[in-house]
Amino acid sequence: MEITLRDAKADDLPLLLTYQRAYYAHDRIAFDEPAARVALEGLLAHPERGRIWLVCLGAGPIGYVVLAFGYSLEFHGRDGFLDELYLDAGSRGRGLGTRTMKAVERFARGEGLRAIHLEVLHDNTRAQGLYESLGFEGRRRAFMMSKRLDHETQPDAGRRTGDES
Repeated sequence: MEITLRDAKADDLPLLLTYQRAYYAHDRIAFDEPAARVALEGLLAHPERGRIWLVCLGAGPIGYVVLAFGYSLEFHGRDGFLDELYLDAGSRGRGLGTRTMKAVERFARGEGLRAIHLEVLHDNTRAQGLYESLGFEGRRRAFMMSKRLDHETQPDAGRRTGDES
């Protein structure tokens, strides 16, 4: 059977949340369902920000994949960040992840993206092997760093520029 990527729709939200909860549990990421719902709805409503697909084997979904769009001077144009990829446990180890990634890459090339970036856990050597076999390379000269910009954690979140009060 062939892997297909089906654009997720608003009515797929319950299934996406179920998959995301399982993915986060697998990767030991805290899952905040209300925040996840808002983030998923925001991407579903604005495809110019990226895509959420259900990964389907035949007619049935077996997981999901998210590609967010950005722009990179280093890579000379639009790029994509493979934000999440999850396949249910029974679908792993059968080459379906490879086929999913190849479908994402075909889409990205068709959209004119210059690069795809992703994160993988340091201890997930299986996923690292998959990505390396597809041509992804570790960025040895740099490592990804992140800072959350949640409004409630910002000391001057309500202050506007030039407001000296």
